[in-house]
Amino acid sequence: MASADLRDELTCSICLNIYTDPVTLTCGHSFCRICIGNMLDTQEGPGMYTCPECRERFGNCPELKRNLRLCNIAKHFSSNEETMRKAGISCTYCADFPAVKTCLHCEASLCESHLKGHSQSAEHVLTEPISSIRNRKCFTHKEILKYYCSEDAVCICASCGLIGEHRGHMVETLTEASDKKRQEMRNILERLTSKREEAGKSIQSLQELRRDLEEKSAVVTKKVSITIRDIKEQLEALNMSILGVISQQKEQVSLRVSDRIRQLEIKKEKLSRKMGQVEELCNMTDPLTVLQGRESDSADYCDTVEEEDKENDIHSERDMDMDLILETLNTGLADIVAGVKRRYNVLDATDKSVDVKVDSDMSLDVKPVSHKLLDVNTTSESLPDVSTASDIILDINTASNNVDISCDLKTVSWAATRSNRPYLPERFYFPQVLSSQSFSSGQHCWEVEGSESGRWLVGMTYPSIDRNKHLQSAIGDNNKSWGLERVDNHQYSVRHDSKEIHLHFKPSCQKIRIHLNYKSGRLSFYELCEPIRHLHTFTATFTEPLHVAFWVFVHDSLGEQRSSWVRILN
Repeated sequence: MASADLRDELTCSICLNIYTDPVTLTCGHSFCRICIGNMLDTQEGPGMYTCPECRERFGNCPELKRNLRLCNIAKHFSSNEETMRKAGISCTYCADFPAVKTCLHCEASLCESHLKGHSQSAEHVLTEPISSIRNRKCFTHKEILKYYCSEDAVCICASCGLIGEHRGHMVETLTEASDKKRQEMRNILERLTSKREEAGKSIQSLQELRRDLEEKSAVVTKKVSITIRDIKEQLEALNMSILGVISQQKEQVSLRVSDRIRQLEIKKEKLSRKMGQVEELCNMTDPLTVLQGRESDSADYCDTVEEEDKENDIHSERDMDMDLILETLNTGLADIVAGVKRRYNVLDATDKSVDVKVDSDMSLDVKPVSHKLLDVNTTSESLPDVSTASDIILDINTASNNVDISCDLKTVSWAATRSNRPYLPERFYFPQVLSSQSFSSGQHCWEVEGSESGRWLVGMTYPSIDRNKHLQSAIGDNNKSWGLERVDNHQYSVRHDSKEIHLHFKPSCQKIRIHLNYKSGRLSFYELCEPIRHLHTFTATFTEPLHVAFWVFVHDSLGEQRSSWVRILN
């Protein structure tokens, strides 16, 4: 059915518009519900109701039955008409109706009615309605664009490929070219989808990391708050304890002073009596009486002098024992500090760090952060044994004759003049040296500093490493040693069992931290820059005690002579 004819069938004869909620009378004619309702309201009275279309009379007000089929057709027609109206393309021959096709040959847009009478020959190419037909034709030859020049990436007509400027070029049909481009776009879409999924996963990882940090922060905050509260309680208890010691000493001194006062009061009274007796003798005129009382009085006088000598100790009775008070204070504070250390012992804050790396393709590599925080109930017996640099010195008996060892046994450097140390089975042929101490349990951490130029290596090794003159006795060139090597100021590498891995980190300082967890089988290296940077971690099952190992060399990566050195930091 033509569009115009269909529109006539769907038009209300009262409002002359497309049906809105159409209803049908018993005579078979249809109208908009509002339109027929308003008209019937003006025809009140028996026998007065008539159909506006056929004038059939009804004894009573006719029942309005909704025509569902007609309602659906009207809605669909209105929707299509609105879509074509929004496109803004009307029929060239009847502007009131939208175009359904465009003929590139005729350069005309056609509605459904005019499309029926249009020529069906091959030269009349029909397309979807378009507003500008000129864009579909060659500007030079005024022919329809049917081909695509791959070399110039433009659409061309047949004449362009035969006699025009695109003659001899690689040409394909528009359909083939568009199919290829669609496939390329699909491939790009797949890659973009994959990148978006990767970005989503990275976002999820970062969100999980953030949630993990928030949870850990809340736990640590709670523990710290509890610790601070306990410290306050312990300080208050320590304060009460010291005040108790002071009060006790005060009472003891006060009792001693009171006792001395009573003794002195008795002595004073006794002395007063003696003074009275002496005065009485002095006032007597009879010589015989004075002389007879002299011996007993002299003895009493001597007793008084001895008692006066004892009075010199009275000053010592009023002194408090300050040493005891200070000892109580120091011991209490030390116990509080030791308790905090037992509760919170961070083994190595840089053992695992957050490393978020954004590559050029916008992918993210996220490594989680982890601080080893001991439980609040950790006892001193469970604390790890962490050695410091002050515990480590070099064993000169293992030092090669090609190295010099400082007097404090903390620094090894390349020797310009070969030493004449006596031969020992444990002495290295290569310019290496081991520490005197070995580690077979617990956790240990120390720091070293090396020369800015030249080559040097730090690491650890079993004592059973070969010391003779062959390559397998060098640190990292066997399965008994692990090392981090630095070459000048531009490269790090790690070595073990004759395998070398070059790290992508460029050195930024000369200080290195080494952390050994013997039980867990982890040997980690960190660069002490700002911020501290994790370089590498070896994992192994250690079967022998481990010694700290140092290796120095005289030539750099270019073969130039540059002596190197390594020092254990205090």
